Amino acid sequence: MRLVDAVYKRIVELAKERGVSINALANLSGVPRPTIVTMTRSSTVKLSTIYGICDGLNITLQDFFASPLFERENVTD
Repeated sequence: MRLVDAVYKRIVELAKERGVSINALANLSGVPRPTIVTMTRSSTVKLSTIYGICDGLNITLQDFFASPLFERENVTD
């Protein structure tokens, strides 16, 4: 899977775990909703976007990337 797809899946996973919709997460994080939902149409994602998401979810970057989604064998780019 592409890295940007893993990032998006992780965002959805964390939001779901916390009972937060993508719209609510956009408000909490200051990251525009379109940036979140169109992320997989891009080949890159800014670290500042991930940082904002982490801030909105009240987690660290380490928590965000602590997922099997980011293991080397699961990322193709």
